[in-house]
Amino acid sequence: MFSPKTTVYAHCDLPCGIYDPAQAKIEAQSVKACMQKYAASTDPDFKARAVAIKEARSNMVKEHLWVLWTDYFKPNHFESYPNLHALFNDATKLAGAAGTKGTNDVEVADKLIAKIDEIAEIFWATKK
Repeated sequence: MFSPKTTVYAHCDLPCGIYDPAQAKIEAQSVKACMQKYAASTDPDFKARAVAIKEARSNMVKEHLWVLWTDYFKPNHFESYPNLHALFNDATKLAGAAGTKGTNDVEVADKLIAKIDEIAEIFWATKK
């Protein structure tokens, strides 16, 4: 009675053309901007809001990267680019508690953006 009449299988969330590392980069740039605004402010309420937004955006960076890592990139990509797993691991760690979520150091945000740029370079090479 409750079993589905039709079983549907999909290899990704939506059609493949939607993936783009730019989503992660935009969020990472927002993280950096929050850090800069935090450093420039003396208002404790503003600083608290900046930290909350920075942490939420850091999570969004990880979400966007995880979708690319787990849904877009396939085994043949990892064979062609053996450093790809390490790049994603490094980038998601930089967006986590040991990275941008745990600090207001703009240099950490710059490192995150650089890792995303490396991933993007590989991403666009696979789209050719």
